[in-house]
Amino acid sequence: MKPTLSLPIKTTLIGAIVFSALGFQAKAQEVITLQKAIDLTLERNLTIKQSQFTEAISEEDLKQSKYNQLPNLTAAPQGGFNFGRNIDQSTYQFINQRILQVYGQFSTQVTLFQGGQLRNQIIQNRILVDANKTATSKVKNDLVLNVVTTFLQVLTNQDLVKASKQQIEISKLTLDRAQQNYNVGNQTLADLSQAKAQLSTSELDYTNAQNQLESSMLTLKQYMEMNPATEIDVQKPDIGKLSDIKVIYDPQDILKTALNVNPDVLLAEVQQKSYEQAIKVAKGNYYPTITLVGQAGSNYSNAKNTIDQVISTGTVTPIGVVQGTNQVVVQPGFTQTYKSNPFFTQLSNNFNQAVALNLQIPIFGRFTARTSVRKAKLQAQNAEVTAQLARNTLSKVIYQAVWDLRAAEKKFLSTTQTYKANKDAFNITQQRFTVGLVNSLDYNTSLTNLNKSQFDMIEAQYQLIFRSKVIDYYLGNPITL
Repeated sequence: MKPTLSLPIKTTLIGAIVFSALGFQAKAQEVITLQKAIDLTLERNLTIKQSQFTEAISEEDLKQSKYNQLPNLTAAPQGGFNFGRNIDQSTYQFINQRILQVYGQFSTQVTLFQGGQLRNQIIQNRILVDANKTATSKVKNDLVLNVVTTFLQVLTNQDLVKASKQQIEISKLTLDRAQQNYNVGNQTLADLSQAKAQLSTSELDYTNAQNQLESSMLTLKQYMEMNPATEIDVQKPDIGKLSDIKVIYDPQDILKTALNVNPDVLLAEVQQKSYEQAIKVAKGNYYPTITLVGQAGSNYSNAKNTIDQVISTGTVTPIGVVQGTNQVVVQPGFTQTYKSNPFFTQLSNNFNQAVALNLQIPIFGRFTARTSVRKAKLQAQNAEVTAQLARNTLSKVIYQAVWDLRAAEKKFLSTTQTYKANKDAFNITQQRFTVGLVNSLDYNTSLTNLNKSQFDMIEAQYQLIFRSKVIDYYLGNPITL
């Protein structure tokens, strides 16, 4: 006999399983607001991190260009054994023995003048740091706009999915009525087939809307650098609060503000300054270079000995006579003993210093200086054109954005009126279809018109919101919903 569980125990276990599953699902699903999506993107996105790395590298280049003004210091110690006939570096005499020699040198050099290249390079690197910071801001702003666009697309697709479900329910009710009427002989098989086809169309619309929702959700996750398998719930803002959307703008006023805040224009202008500064750096090659050099060194050799004692031998050696008296001049005999010269004593005795001023004058360098200056000027001219192109593009985009916003408002108003009219028409058609005064073809046509007008209204509503946020983007305003 199999053991059985009492009803309270079964209820408890089932409840525990259900609550555990719900708890797991609630824990696994993360609620994402627009602001949170923006914050996560700015925190995690790898494109931003790459731009920040480039910015950090340029800051290191700036530091190094400042350090290049400092004197350098190098040490060159050397030691080794010499065999056979060689020169003793301490006495510069030829000897024929094994010698241990140690010598070394400290040297320092500082650039006093280099045609202003060091200073101009610092200025250029400082401008490049600003350019890379602007580039990072541009990446962030572009990503924020992309996140807002994708977030609104997700909201649009969610509403389209919801509307598709509603249309499926309506199509099911219609099919049920058609089946009942067909069973009692009030409608033909063609009418029943039309109802089935309408249900299939509604289900296809739902499938397409669901696919678009998944695609836009995946794009949003990618911006936030989230695992595609992570379950998120996009929190829908109160769209009713966005009904009063400003749509009348003066494009020239927006352009005037955007020229001062738009990262594309700012980046192009900063890069232009960088190339203009590069001309000054290149011109430094025309000038002489003056450097101050200082050196200090010493050496040691185990072959270098010093006299320890002088000992008389008691003998004398005639070396000549005094003229006039013929008195013999003698030299007493003596011997010498030697001792090795200590290491540090030799280093102290052999310590030497030198100071020099070097002047290098460029006379002919195969036109490399002139070529570098010409290339720098061409790059500066190209950067000037690029900056103007960025301003022209911004002007065109802003005028287009203002016109798109006005068109979006008109489209939303038109689609809203169309939806209301089709809804009223469908309600009347549905009532007449129920009592058999309208055939299935006219009914399905009315339902199709209602579905399309509802989808168009939803898309137009979010399109209007998006177009207004584009204006905020160019004005430099925070993008919120």
